[in-house]
Amino acid sequence: MARTPVDEMTPEELASFAKEVVVRKLSERAHSRGELSQALAKKQVPEGVVEATLAKFEVAGLIDDEDFARSWVQARQRGKGLSSRALADELRRKGVDDELTKQVLGELDPEVELEAAHRLVQTRLRSMSRLDEATKMRRLVGMLARKGYAPQLAVGVVRSELGSEAEALESM
Repeated sequence: MARTPVDEMTPEELASFAKEVVVRKLSERAHSRGELSQALAKKQVPEGVVEATLAKFEVAGLIDDEDFARSWVQARQRGKGLSSRALADELRRKGVDDELTKQVLGELDPEVELEAAHRLVQTRLRSMSRLDEATKMRRLVGMLARKGYAPQLAVGVVRSELGSEAEALESM
C-alpha cells in the first residue's frame, strides 16, 4: 500500500501518522523529545502537529527527557565508560536541554568516573603486553581522550596503571 504524501493528508490522518511514527520510535527504545521532533520533521509533519502529538505523549508520561537523560547517562557510563563531557555531547545531540543535562551530570560521582577510567585502562593493558611503555602510554591516553576524559586525568590514570603493572611484574 502506497503512503499518501504528508501534504495530501487530512488533519486526522496527519495526527494518526505522527502518533504512529512516535509509537514506532518509542517501541525501539526511549527517545528524547528532541529526537522525536526531528524524526517527525524528517517525515515532513507540520510543526503544529508535531507539538500537539509530543505534548500528548508527555502528558501520558511516555516522553520524559529527565528520565531519558538519567538512564542514558547511567547506561553509557557503565557500558562504555564515557566521561561526563562525552555524555554531555551525546545528550546535546539527542536534543536534551543544556540545563537538564547539567543537572543530570551534576548527580554523577566523580569517583565513579575515575574508577571507570582505571577499569578501561586495566582492560586494554591486558592486550598490550608486547608493546613498549611509550606506545602503551600514547594508545591508552588516546583511548581515554576519545571517551571524553580530560588530558591531565587521562595521563594520571595511565601513569598510575602503568606503575601498577610494573610493580606486579617486579613482584613475580
